[in-house]
Amino acid sequence: MRIIHHAVPMLLACGLPALIAQQPGVRATLPALPAAQGIPRPGPVTDAPYAPQPIVAGGIVVPLFPPGSPYLKADKVKEAEQYNMSGAVPGRISSIVNIHNPSIEIHLVERAINTGSVVIVVAGGGHNTLNVGGESADFVPFFYNYGINTVILRNRLRRDGYNAQTDAVYDAQQAVRMVRAYAKEWNIDPARIGIMGFSAGAELATPAAVLFEDFDKKNSDPSDPLSGISSRPDFVGVIYPGPTPFARNRTAPPIPRNVPPAFVVCGGSGDRGHAVWAMEYFSAMLNMSVPNVEMHIYGNGRHPGDPLPDGSRMSGGLTDRNAIPYGTWQYRFIDWFRDLGFLQKPGVETKAAKDIAVYMTQPLPTNGPGPGRGAGRGGPAVPPASPAAAQPAPIK
Repeated sequence: MRIIHHAVPMLLACGLPALIAQQPGVRATLPALPAAQGIPRPGPVTDAPYAPQPIVAGGIVVPLFPPGSPYLKADKVKEAEQYNMSGAVPGRISSIVNIHNPSIEIHLVERAINTGSVVIVVAGGGHNTLNVGGESADFVPFFYNYGINTVILRNRLRRDGYNAQTDAVYDAQQAVRMVRAYAKEWNIDPARIGIMGFSAGAELATPAAVLFEDFDKKNSDPSDPLSGISSRPDFVGVIYPGPTPFARNRTAPPIPRNVPPAFVVCGGSGDRGHAVWAMEYFSAMLNMSVPNVEMHIYGNGRHPGDPLPDGSRMSGGLTDRNAIPYGTWQYRFIDWFRDLGFLQKPGVETKAAKDIAVYMTQPLPTNGPGPGRGAGRGGPAVPPASPAAAQPAPIK
């Protein structure tokens, strides 16, 4: 009787389903899964310019231009951004469109590991979308491990009515100035601010690396709080790029003597068009004997989104790419970054800065082959090719 007395309350507490589940041949039903939490959402539409929201938790978001700026479209600036979410990963933003109030989103590292260096990441997307998932947000934790601060640029897009070679490039240049303006508040070394662009994003990063003097002159009005702050990046990452200012169908601009060092990455013949653009930028720098320019062209690798033989598509950003060497390019970047002194404690002059200072005291290279000789300022980047061979693949 005592055993039954204690067992009855226990059975009642467990309920009949639990009792049935214990019987042979009867399987209990799994409880329904809860909904995903912490999903990032665009900000609301108000009477004020749209307030961009962080796409990674903890981000500090700063619009690039003040309300009423001539760089903004007054009839569009109040519109909200549109997030395209991953269909497989709850809460992951794959891309953003409808960007009319461009911004930067900064993610800082702990003081104990802070190098003072910051990478402004500029996602690709063919100027049709901004692929901030794999080519921006994923870099926040990756760079954090090395004490590198990360800034996500949300630039304006061609699909939304903007000119990629002017409006979007201005966004990249303004981003460099903005980060440098707040360097003290964010514990950033103002001499360690660089930009890394992917595909269409590299079409913004490369002109930012060579056209900063002109942008600074055009934005030198004393009424501009960023007046006098340089938009020159201290380094540039050129990752499977779209056409750069040195593409064969463009008039190459003069290369400033203090052009920043560059790290260039692309697949080879599997991504031929982008590889040609990568080599054109590298060759333009090499012809001028610019120090600390490094390039990796991988024999096995295609452009993100390209179909693969197994029916899948090539991934981008930091992904492993089915364990091929191309999937480790980011560690080659860290090697280069460390070699140039950007992983030292903040305030220590980098090797990159020292080498550029020496380079600026040397005479300009002359035309012709050989060490220390090149095509001259803005000269041809690569040897001529047949018209058929000179046609790169369209931007993805």
